[in-house]
Amino acid sequence: MHERGASVRELIAENEALRRQLNSLIDQAENNHAIMMRHQAFDLEIVGASTFQELVGTIFRLLPEVSDLDALTLSLVDTGADIHTVMTKLGVDLAAFPNLLFHNDAAALGYDGAAGRPPKPRLMPFDAAAQRHAFPQPGTELASVALVPLLRNKRLIGSLNLGSRDPNRFTPLLGTDFVEHMASIIAICLENVISNEMLKYIGLTDALTGVYNRRYMDRRLVEEIARARRQTYRLSCMYIDIDWFKQVNDTYGHLAGDDVLREVAARIKAELRMSDALGRFGGEEFVVLLIDADLDSASMVAQRIRASVADRPFLLPDGQSLAVSVSIGVATLDDFERDHAIEGVAQQLVSHADQALYQAKEGGRNRVVARP
Repeated sequence: MHERGASVRELIAENEALRRQLNSLIDQAENNHAIMMRHQAFDLEIVGASTFQELVGTIFRLLPEVSDLDALTLSLVDTGADIHTVMTKLGVDLAAFPNLLFHNDAAALGYDGAAGRPPKPRLMPFDAAAQRHAFPQPGTELASVALVPLLRNKRLIGSLNLGSRDPNRFTPLLGTDFVEHMASIIAICLENVISNEMLKYIGLTDALTGVYNRRYMDRRLVEEIARARRQTYRLSCMYIDIDWFKQVNDTYGHLAGDDVLREVAARIKAELRMSDALGRFGGEEFVVLLIDADLDSASMVAQRIRASVADRPFLLPDGQSLAVSVSIGVATLDDFERDHAIEGVAQQLVSHADQALYQAKEGGRNRVVARP
C-alpha cells in the first residue's frame, strides 16, 4: 500500500512537471508568435517606404523595439560618397540619423571576404576598439553584438549592426537564419529606394554641369514661395547669362564651351549658401534662388558672382586662357498676397529677374542690374 501511494505521488509530481513544461512551451510559442508578428509588421513597414529618409527612419524607429536592442547602427558602402551627396541634394537631413554610417569601401565593414564567398553574420562579445567602425558613438555599454551583412546578388552593400547589454544575446553558437532573413529584406528595400532616389536625382539634375535643371527649379520655386509666405521672409531670384557665349563655341569649339559652362556653374555655386539653389535653365542661362535674402543682399551676392567669373581667366584643356563674363538680373519677391496663385507669382519673379538681365545686357554686359 505504501509503495502504491508513493507511485501515485510520483505520477502526480511527474504530471505537474509535464504540465509546467507544457505551459512553458505554450508561453514560448506565444512569445515566438508575437515576435514573428512584430517582425512581419516591421517588414511591411519597410517594404512600404517610398523614400530613403522614410526607410531609414522606419528602421531606426521600429527595429530596436521589435528586436529588443540596446543599440542599432546601419552602415552603407558609399564609394565616392555618391549616396551621401545625392541624399543631401534631395533634401534628406542626414544629421537626423547619427547612427547611419557611410564607408568608402566594403573592406571597412570588417567582414572576411576570403575565397570570394559572401560574408556571414558575426555574433560575438562586444569589443569597443575592434568594433568602432560599427559602433562609433559612445553610449550604452554593450555586452554582445551581431554584425549582419547586407547583400544584394552576393555583393556587400552594407551592414546591419545590432547591440545588446545581454552577454548571451548574440553568441557564436546561435543560429543566424533569422537575422539573415531580416537583413535580406532590409537590403532589398535599401537597394530599391536608393536606386529610385538616384533616378529621381538624375531627373532633376543637369548632366553637363551637375547643378539642378529647370524642372527642379520650377518645382523648388513654388515650394520656396509657399514657405516664404508662411514664414514672411524675402526670397530673391538671379537670372544669369554668359556673355558672348556663342563666340566661345564658334571660336574654340563646343567642347570648350562645355568646359566654360561647367566652370561658370562651379564659380556661381562657390558663392552660394547650402540653403540656396542653383539651376541651369538651358543653353548658357542659370537661375539662382536666394533664401531669406532681400534685394540688397541678393545684389551683393550677384556682384560677387560677377567678379568671380570675370576676374580670373578660364583655362581650357589645350592650355589657352579665355576671358569670360556674365550678366545678372536680380529680383525679389514682393507679392505676399495669399489669394494670388503661387505658380503665377513664381513666373512673375523669374520674369522680373529676366527683365533685369535684359537691362544688364543692354547696358554693356558684365554687370548686375537689380529690379526693385
